Amino acid sequence: MSSSTGALREPDPSLITISHVTYALHALGLAISAFGAASIVGSFLLGWPSIIAVILNYVKRGEPRDTWIESHFAWQIRTFWWGGVAWAAGIIAISLPLMLLLVGFITWPVGLFALGVWAVYRVAKGWLRLQSRQTVA
Repeated sequence: MSSSTGALREPDPSLITISHVTYALHALGLAISAFGAASIVGSFLLGWPSIIAVILNYVKRGEPRDTWIESHFAWQIRTFWWGGVAWAAGIIAISLPLMLLLVGFITWPVGLFALGVWAVYRVAKGWLRLQSRQTVA
């Protein structure tokens, strides 16, 4: 989809700026993990940059209705929450019990790595689509 899609109106420029800021905060959360002791997923889900970003998304999410940027607000919120669900269900619920069989010591880091790659992909894809003034899906 592009910004020329039918009934979508042009968003307020401040919403575009807010969306850039929230992508930057999510990217900062991911980058902090590269230089710190936290995992990528832990830093993304529990770090202050991503938490501030998702709060901004929730506070402003009603304002971009019927604009091409509305999809970016939803994309960022879904990325944050689906990351949390995948971490809790996939990593904790599966790998933690498997540690009793020692397999969990392999599935845990593999799962964290895969989830980290997914989070980087989601932030990069969304931000690139924002730069092109396109919806994201």
